[in-house]
Amino acid sequence: MSATRTPAALVLEDGRIFRGSAYGALGRTLGEVVFSTGMTGYQETLTDPSYRRQIVVQTAPQIGNTGWNDEDDESSRIWVAGYVVRDPARSPSSWRSKRGLDEELAAQGIVGVSDVDTRTLTRHIREHGAMRAGVFSGDGLAADDEMVAAVAASPAMAGADLAGEVTTAQPYVVPAVGETRFRVAALDLGIKANTPRQLARRGIEVHVLPATSTVDDLVAVGADGVFLSNGPGDPETQSHAIELTKATLQREIPLFGICFGNQILGRALGLGTYKMRYGHRGINIPVIDAATGRVAITAQNHGFALEGEPGKRFDSPFGTAEVSHHCANDGTVEGLRCVDVPAFSVQYHPEAAAGPHDANPLFDDFVSLMHSRRTSTAQEARQ
Repeated sequence: MSATRTPAALVLEDGRIFRGSAYGALGRTLGEVVFSTGMTGYQETLTDPSYRRQIVVQTAPQIGNTGWNDEDDESSRIWVAGYVVRDPARSPSSWRSKRGLDEELAAQGIVGVSDVDTRTLTRHIREHGAMRAGVFSGDGLAADDEMVAAVAASPAMAGADLAGEVTTAQPYVVPAVGETRFRVAALDLGIKANTPRQLARRGIEVHVLPATSTVDDLVAVGADGVFLSNGPGDPETQSHAIELTKATLQREIPLFGICFGNQILGRALGLGTYKMRYGHRGINIPVIDAATGRVAITAQNHGFALEGEPGKRFDSPFGTAEVSHHCANDGTVEGLRCVDVPAFSVQYHPEAAAGPHDANPLFDDFVSLMHSRRTSTAQEARQ
């Protein structure tokens, strides 16, 4: 290690310590250590609200090559608790770059560590599971036993209610591009900026609402459909969002959920959720559509999953539903579809910025669902 570099350490709750150099802000930070397999898109990862209270390890060895720009943020700030990289770029090289990644991390107070053997660290997380951790540098660096004790005293991700910490404080509207075909109420549980943009491109006026919104709020905006966004934390804590989803299903308003929203829909349908060993985080995760057998390469970020078996139908309070998608790697539930009410969801991110675009047509499926519901409602009114 160069004498000019400030020592830093990533400390895991099982006592394992990975030493390196300070990267970004100096100090200490606590959270759950997870790894992301994304080869690109670190700016989107850092500004994704789903990473609230998580220390993200990048498995790609070189990070920061394209610097930081002012166009690719998925929200108004960086949400990760801490950042771990192997080989940070000495200087960014991109015509879009406005400043270096390390500069942005420091400016936003994100404590990170570089020069870490992230391959060994990732293998450790895969073998022992995602766990509580801390990054310590500068005045935050302390004796090993003190740092381990601080990590052990930090809150666990299981049981964490975090959606309220990342949701919008006030409703806002993203106007449709061109003619307005539909109006959608998007429940912000940690929504990414590219999601309303994808909906708007399809002629949808998107009303982004706080997580505390009621069904009356959905009705007040004249919603043709309801969107349940991605978000952080344990879905079991989201009793309000689950009850809101039930009310939406009772009114048969077309509903589409992604990531955290998939888990919320699942719990509304009576399924349980569980914490995964190390989760799915990255941009190269294969998902199988049970109906067609087609495989989509997807972007994901989740540490919890729904209970269920691939392709199985089950009874719910709202009629028959089915596990529509599953992960090719481990069989994890990756999607749901209701048979008797207009609702479906996926565990992955169809907006995929940055990431694969295989799942992008799911937004078109949502449009079709709203169109079908509008047509059937009009026919019923004429009878």
